[in-house]
Amino acid sequence: MNEQTVQQYLYDHIPLSRAMQVEVSSVQPNEVILSAPLAPNINHQETVFGGSASAVAILAAWSLLHVRLNTAGIASRLVIQGNTMQYELPISGTFTARAYIAEPAAWQRFVRTFERRGRARISVTSVLEYEGRQAGILQGEFVALAPEAN
Repeated sequence: MNEQTVQQYLYDHIPLSRAMQVEVSSVQPNEVILSAPLAPNINHQETVFGGSASAVAILAAWSLLHVRLNTAGIASRLVIQGNTMQYELPISGTFTARAYIAEPAAWQRFVRTFERRGRARISVTSVLEYEGRQAGILQGEFVALAPEAN
């Protein structure tokens, strides 16, 4: 999957991503980078609203897993189960969210568990960056579930 394909998928299936003007900057096997501008995500302090920052971080993490599952030919329903978000710096312009799996062996365990049980959980890290500095970090727990039978 390339940047344009992932961005169109987000716009079609997660409409909030279009409203927030999220763009897919990079899709690599081990990381996905999204960006978003200040204007549609602004708060009363003329910085990025915390909910928007968190949403972009979650979207980046979710997108990484979506791409990896799709590339592996694994059909699933992917949802976030929980997350923690740390805000470190105010963001006053376009920012990025870079998602990656911090523990490399976790992916293989995740796939094996999913194939065996039809359900698996994995942690993903998403780092917010603004003007070359880390502005926040999300630790997200995601669950892949076997597709529902129709």
